[in-house]
Amino acid sequence: MRTLFLVIGLLALVMGLIWTGQGAGLIQWPAQSFMINQSQWMWYGASTAFGGLLLILISRKV
Repeated sequence: MRTLFLVIGLLALVMGLIWTGQGAGLIQWPAQSFMINQSQWMWYGASTAFGGLLLILISRKV
């Protein structure tokens, strides 16, 4: 269970940071992405990254 939470948490953290970067316009990859410069994706990404961070912290305590 600990390893599962850690792996899912890490994936969610990375995915959330990528989404946040695309929403902020910092990551312009792929060039035709519908997420670039869309502020709602900054919030989706931040929420996903926060959830991933929580899972990582939970995995360390379990």
